[in-house]
Amino acid sequence: MQTAESVERRLRVSENARPRYSFGMLLVYAFLIVLALFCAIPFYLMLIYSTHSNAEIASSFVYWPGGALLENYRHMAEKINIWRGFLNSLIIAGGSTALSLYFGALTAYGFAKFRFAGNKTLFWFLLATMMVPGQLSLIGVYRLFSALGLLDSYAALIVPAAANAFNVFFIKQFIESSVPGEIIESARVDGSGEFRTFNTIILPILAPAVSALGIFAFIGSWNNFLGPLVLLFTQQKYPLPVVVALVQGYYGMDYGLLYLGVALSILPIIIVFSVFSRQIIGSVALGAVKG
Repeated sequence: MQTAESVERRLRVSENARPRYSFGMLLVYAFLIVLALFCAIPFYLMLIYSTHSNAEIASSFVYWPGGALLENYRHMAEKINIWRGFLNSLIIAGGSTALSLYFGALTAYGFAKFRFAGNKTLFWFLLATMMVPGQLSLIGVYRLFSALGLLDSYAALIVPAAANAFNVFFIKQFIESSVPGEIIESARVDGSGEFRTFNTIILPILAPAVSALGIFAFIGSWNNFLGPLVLLFTQQKYPLPVVVALVQGYYGMDYGLLYLGVALSILPIIIVFSVFSRQIIGSVALGAVKG
């Protein structure tokens, strides 16, 4: 039976355990809430504008939903095949994400666990390539795939994703801190080959790092606009960002259609961030501490 003294002690401990917010912390929270609202306003206006006609958007500032959503969608369907763009984006983003993650993890495993001449030099050279904008290599990629006969194909956008320096750097840090060398030595003693060791032992251990990178790789490939615009020529193969750009006319812009197309194109991105927000936040510290 609990005495009155023990009950009072527990109540005192529970009161002390309650978080106490200072005036400075309340100011910080208020500032973050206001900042979040400012970040959400453009997305809100984009969704609202997609429900209004072009005349309503051009004549006044609107901030409440309108009744032209179905009309805008009907006009957009007459101009472009938005769902074909969705399918193309899924194929390109899914293929490039899988390729970049696997070969990035494989390359990082080689740099982290194999000692060979020029290891550090090659790794620093790889990091140096991260400073070169991807747009500068687009001409070289175009000439290369033109010689290989792969222009105007999904491969022209999927294959280059295998060379991703940031994935190698990120996963290498994770391997050095989370994959002990004894596991690899034990697998070699048991007669396991290097690729079998990587695929069956190392890759499952890398699941947290690979899943975090996969979110960013998928989003980056989904939003890619310049690459498909240069390397693809057939409209039926265009991904969603390029398809949405086709809404723009030669003699005018229908902003209702444009906002609706943009809203549909970023809807999967918003869903990904909403579902995997914890993994995205956790990936910031992933591999940062080397132990």
